[in-house]
Amino acid sequence: MTDFHLVVTDRLELSATDPARDVDGLFPIWSDPASWKHAPDSRHAEPQQTLDWLERSAARWETDGLSYWTARLRETGAVVGAGGARRHVTGSWNLLWRIASEQWGKGLAVELGAAATEAAHAVDDSVPVIAWIRSHNPASRRLAEKLGLVEHSERVDEEDGVARIPYADREI
Repeated sequence: MTDFHLVVTDRLELSATDPARDVDGLFPIWSDPASWKHAPDSRHAEPQQTLDWLERSAARWETDGLSYWTARLRETGAVVGAGGARRHVTGSWNLLWRIASEQWGKGLAVELGAAATEAAHAVDDSVPVIAWIRSHNPASRRLAEKLGLVEHSERVDEEDGVARIPYADREI
């Protein structure tokens, strides 16, 4: 099996999340109110929340062979976001992207999402790749469509009980 701890795309270096290395770069992104206008209750108020998220993400690499990455610009090494694919409670792949608000509109989330979808298919193509998106988040819905994901009817996400629209690469 291919090792996806480090993936390089045209503009991004995607490296497996590392709690010790990544908290300072990601906390400003995870705490930015602009980045959470569609889910303000999920915004990180303290660096410890980001560290906890990073620790959960890093642990999944061992169990699932794939999890979330920290995204850096190849040109500068600057942290610009996080995302990737990890196992959802249903066994499918959960697709995530979170890009620094000052980097929006440059296609970085599409680049990250495409790399994550490709990696998920390489690790286990027997299950769908799903982006769970709140209905009032049109930017993420458009991004999912750019990735070739298809909208399904809104349902409650089994992981957290929140109603979302699943966008998937196949029937779910």
